[in-house]
Amino acid sequence: QLVESGGDLVQPGGSLRLSCAVSGFTFKSYTMNWYRQAPGKERELVASISRITGNTNYADSVKGRFTISRDNAEITMYLQMNSLKPEDTAVYYCNRSPAPLRWGQGTQVTVSS
Repeated sequence: QLVESGGDLVQPGGSLRLSCAVSGFTFKSYTMNWYRQAPGKERELVASISRITGNTNYADSVKGRFTISRDNAEITMYLQMNSLKPEDTAVYYCNRSPAPLRWGQGTQVTVSS
């Protein structure tokens, strides 16, 4: 199970920290990913963090502004989002790879003045 939280309405330039709580599988054995889906658009991969080394990868659109992290002891993943832009507005989801699970409800991030 995947439960995302932390979304909110924030002004451009603001920050948010999203959390992804997981259960039902061995968290530390999987790469974990953040995705987002804006209205009328396809779901896109935003950031990934590998299972052991913690290597990270980011979409070009968020590179330098977002930071993905994981706490294998707390079985939680995070996405620190800084310098938010209106185009970051979307529902944000987390999932694992390989073998992604059924999508959670996501958490809404709205960037607007």
